[in-house]
This record gives sequence, C-alpha cells and structure tokens, in this order.
Amino acid sequence: MERIVNNKIIVALDYSDIKQALSLSEKLDPTYCRLKVGKQLFTKYGPSIVSDLQKNNFDIFLDLKFHDIPTTVYKACVEAYNLGVWMLNIHLLGGYEMAIAAKEARDKVNKEAKIIGVTLLTSHSNDSMSHLGMQSRDDVVKGLSMIASKAEIDGVVCSPGDIKAINTFSNNLDFVTPGIRLDNETDDHSKSYNPKRALELGSSYLVVGRPITEANDPMSVISQIKSMI
Repeated sequence: MERIVNNKIIVALDYSDIKQALSLSEKLDPTYCRLKVGKQLFTKYGPSIVSDLQKNNFDIFLDLKFHDIPTTVYKACVEAYNLGVWMLNIHLLGGYEMAIAAKEARDKVNKEAKIIGVTLLTSHSNDSMSHLGMQSRDDVVKGLSMIASKAEIDGVVCSPGDIKAINTFSNNLDFVTPGIRLDNETDDHSKSYNPKRALELGSSYLVVGRPITEANDPMSVISQIKSMI
C-alpha cells in the first residue's frame, strides 16, 4: 500500500490498554494517518507496543519527551531509533547540548527519521508561566525554539498559536501541533484549534486524540479532517 507522503494527521493513542490501541489501529488506514505512542502505553507495555503497531504498517511517533543530561539522552535516543520509529521527541528545556546529542543519536541509527523538540506543553497558559517564575508564553516558546533552530533538529512541538512567534526568526522547522479539536472543546489544553485553522497558522502535522479515539467510526472523522484541510 503506497504511503501518502504529505500525510499530516497523527492519531494520539492515549489509551491504558493495548487491546484498545490495537483495535483502533485495525480500523484506521496507515496511508491516511500516523500513530503517536506516549508515556502511558510505552511505560505499561514497553517497546513491544511499537512493533505491534508497526505490523499494521503505521509510522510511529514515539512521544517520550526525553529530558536529561546529554549522554543519557543520546543513549536513550539510540535505543528508541533502533525500534524503527518515524519520529521521536525531546524536551528543549534540556538545552542545546542535549538537542545536539539527540540529533547525533538519530543520525547514527537512521538519518531519515525525525527528531523534534517540545517547547511548552499546550496545557500551559500565561498564568501558569507566572506561577513557574517564567516570562510570557511567547518569550519562552521563542527561546526554546531558537535552541531547536540552532541545533538544526527537524522541528518543534507547540501550539498552532505559537507558530507566528517562532517564524519571526526561523522558517526551517516543522511544527507538530497538539490540541486539535473539531469543535470548541479544549479538554486539557489552554486553547484548541480546528484542523483548518491550525494549518493556516503553519502547522506541519496535526496531533488528534479524543475526536478520533472516542469516535464510533474513527475513519470517518479522519475523512472529515481531510476534507477540512
């Protein structure tokens, strides 16, 4: 089955049970979406969850947000890329040297895979920034994205609303954007965006969870998203 190269939809498998994740993957078409495996599934089932989903021909975004000293992150990234994942992320609060170490690990295993950096979680608002003793959300996102640009990694994870601020100094990054909703629900995110608006703002990939995972007919939702974009 031929892959759609510009496939922009990443389905977040935010489940606690492997049966639910595999059941959903069997309902989806890997030429229309990729899958995101996060901390919950990976912590419970380990690397086998990645290989099980790959058997259904899905590209996997492994969302573990590595954040540690450069040597530790390098070793962890080598092991992650050895699983054959399409995309892996780090947290940019780890700094420039850590980002370079992650990219070197990727290059050692598979230069075609992607390495991206998390800026701020989409659950953070300007109010929560002040509670953390940080500056405004835009300032923090810009500073962390500068690390990604300088380290020449592939992109950043951010809110669609952050992209304009990042593009003032960098046009070489992919933007992986969670918090995508088809309606006005925000759930755990401080602000949500529909697929069309997210792409207008510059999103490269749309991470969509509950609108797809909780749907009776998940492929119909994916088709709906594709019609919107």
